[in-house]
Amino acid sequence: MTLSHPPAEHHRFAWLSDQPYLLLSLTSLFWAGNAIVGRAVAGHFPPVTLSLLRWAAAFLIVLPFAWPHLKRDWHEIRRHFGIMVAISVAGISTFNTLHYTALEYTTALNALLLQSTGPLFVAIWSLIVLGVRLTLAQALGILVSMIGVMEILLRGDLSQLADIDLNRGDLLFILAMAIFGLYSALAQKRPTIHSMSFLAFTFGCGALFLVPLTIWELVLRPLPQFDLGNIASLGYVAVFPSILAYLCYNRGIQLIGANRAAPFFHLIPVFGSAMAIGFLGERPQGFHAIGYALVLAGVYVAARKPKAAG
Repeated sequence: MTLSHPPAEHHRFAWLSDQPYLLLSLTSLFWAGNAIVGRAVAGHFPPVTLSLLRWAAAFLIVLPFAWPHLKRDWHEIRRHFGIMVAISVAGISTFNTLHYTALEYTTALNALLLQSTGPLFVAIWSLIVLGVRLTLAQALGILVSMIGVMEILLRGDLSQLADIDLNRGDLLFILAMAIFGLYSALAQKRPTIHSMSFLAFTFGCGALFLVPLTIWELVLRPLPQFDLGNIASLGYVAVFPSILAYLCYNRGIQLIGANRAAPFFHLIPVFGSAMAIGFLGERPQGFHAIGYALVLAGVYVAARKPKAAG
């Protein structure tokens, strides 16, 4: 079910709020940045602590903008309190904590490859929670774009898949993607409230559930160091992969549904490799062009609106 967008959204961004493909592309761009900056930050903070700091910071940044809408929408939030808490725990508390924990054990390559399973988990949970099946075109598009992801990440040598060893970090990452698939499906059952109310509640609620685990973690592990670089990195992950990415992603799945939105996951390694070419001096190669073409073709096929029967 596609929810209507709250009429009070800021008029300057009204045109963007009705552009699902652009919103979901921006989401992938912001998450590609998180794959680089977030992994660096993960080396300086224990995973639960990092997750709490990220979402607490995002909540505090969002709250002044969301407060008028939260007050207006609070009655509706209370009526759907159970689903709102479930969405928060799945998409904010659990997914990100598992994600950061997995990054302590797995490689960047494995993480990006396993991230490409996201659309499959979204499809499974959409069927279980919403009764929505993948169309043949969506399944084909996901498959084509996934091959494109592998072409980019394995640098044109798909035979390298046989040499990849899975460890406990990889299993945690797969579990994280399964949880995010659940979040994507549950988010379509959210009440009809303002996007900023939804963002603030899920961020705050998700952070709150991480407090006991963070206290336990800080007893067992060394305290993190808050130098200027770490604080700047935390600011980045709080704003771009958190506030802006979730705002765009939530609106994207409102507009076109989780199954059509999920293939945009496969743009993350496209943006990531383009950043490596643009900022790190990596030379563009033939496998880049082939992989980009396959990913874009697959996402286009999978995200198109299905033709009405008859």
